[in-house]
Amino acid sequence: MRRKEILATGEVYHVFSKSIALFKIFNSDADFSRMKRMLKYYQLENQPDKFSRFLEIERTQKEGFDKHFESVAGKSKKLVEIIAYCFMPTHLHLILKQLEDRGISFFMSNLLNSYSRYFNIKHGRKGPLWESKFKAVLVDSDEQLLHLTRYVHLNPATARIVDKPQDWRDSSYLEYSSYDGVENRVCNYKGVLDIEPVSYKKFVEDMISYQRHLDDIKKLILEEGSEL
Repeated sequence: MRRKEILATGEVYHVFSKSIALFKIFNSDADFSRMKRMLKYYQLENQPDKFSRFLEIERTQKEGFDKHFESVAGKSKKLVEIIAYCFMPTHLHLILKQLEDRGISFFMSNLLNSYSRYFNIKHGRKGPLWESKFKAVLVDSDEQLLHLTRYVHLNPATARIVDKPQDWRDSSYLEYSSYDGVENRVCNYKGVLDIEPVSYKKFVEDMISYQRHLDDIKKLILEEGSEL
């Protein structure tokens, strides 16, 4: 029997999960917004209530999610720190630092299962939503991490969904490229990355054409290979 990989506490991982048969799992702003809130909520080792109940309390008290979250976050340890994220129509990319033993596994299980329940109820469907267990790749160095954030943030532009990464509101790019005007921040990369917004913006956007070119080559190779 194959031994399951144990993710190391204190390390940073690129975590990736995609839908079954590339099924479109984010269909509206509400879907993206819910997943963003889930990222923050399921960081907590001990959630105060079910996520749906948590949202209902927020609506009843007429306060923003962040304010309501902060009122309970101090009472629980975090399983993971979210370094960066990007939600795409059929998949998601996360860069996570594990803070507790098996923290990423617990976090991802809660996150993906909760969203599956929400999606299935909303669309009247049954069965799994995600292709398989999430994949996690260790990030070995600060340089690799910096380049990985760029890759993650460029995903929407690479796929030509938008022209520039700042046009895609469902990633952490604006948290990296602007000090001001960004509400509902999710990421905490202090102590992990030293980011200066103007320089980072150039660092990312200078590579849009190159990353698109690489993606085109990869697709061409796969298409040619399928004919053999």
